[in-house]
Amino acid sequence: MSALLPIRIALFYLLLAFTAFAWCLVSLVVAPFMSFRTRYRFVVQAWCRSAVWLAKTIVGLRYEVSGQENIPDRPCVILSKHQSTWETFFLSAYFEPLSQVLKRELLYVPFFGWAIMLLKPIAIDRKNPKAALRQLAKQGHERLMQGAWVLIFPEGTRVPVGQSGKFSRGGAALAVNADLPVLPVAHNAGLFWPRSGWGKRSGTIQVVIGPAMRAESEGPRAVAELNQRAEDWINTKVKELESLIR
Repeated sequence: MSALLPIRIALFYLLLAFTAFAWCLVSLVVAPFMSFRTRYRFVVQAWCRSAVWLAKTIVGLRYEVSGQENIPDRPCVILSKHQSTWETFFLSAYFEPLSQVLKRELLYVPFFGWAIMLLKPIAIDRKNPKAALRQLAKQGHERLMQGAWVLIFPEGTRVPVGQSGKFSRGGAALAVNADLPVLPVAHNAGLFWPRSGWGKRSGTIQVVIGPAMRAESEGPRAVAELNQRAEDWINTKVKELESLIR
């Protein structure tokens, strides 16, 4: 590791925090007067692009995307592996407008949470799984019908490299009920931006957008089958990507 990397990482976090605070202040003033799509582009997409750019320019976190041809014309449910914070920035910048499923506590963070509330997130209470699933079904369907992508990390939280968490069926159920596909996304961001800690590793993150998947049966069985196919594809592809680096 370069002797300068810790300094570059510290500079990255300093600029990230400064831009986030400044962007939130400006957004709270001007965003309420914008349409949802314009608001998303200004508040989320522009800042997330700047975050990805800062990581690339200062820390050396480059990225390559493959599978763009798999993206359907109509927004649907995105199911992504969750290893770090990087993919949250990247996916929020890459797909627009996007509604993300997140924990309700984030809305209580001063400035940041207030700005997020302007963007129609699906803020669930993780302590009440049944209520969270009902909320996801209702608000997720509304967002899809409004023409927004719905981003779900089915493992529920960031999972360390080399491990897999239990895949919630909420995203698959949402897609089946809306008669839309799920779009699986795999990546190896956790190798460069670990789940915990401040450390970073320069290199090229690989992002693979998989084929859109639709249910091939009906009823509850359709949800389970679709969820399993998406889980198998994501986990298999992530293992392939991780093996390229190690």
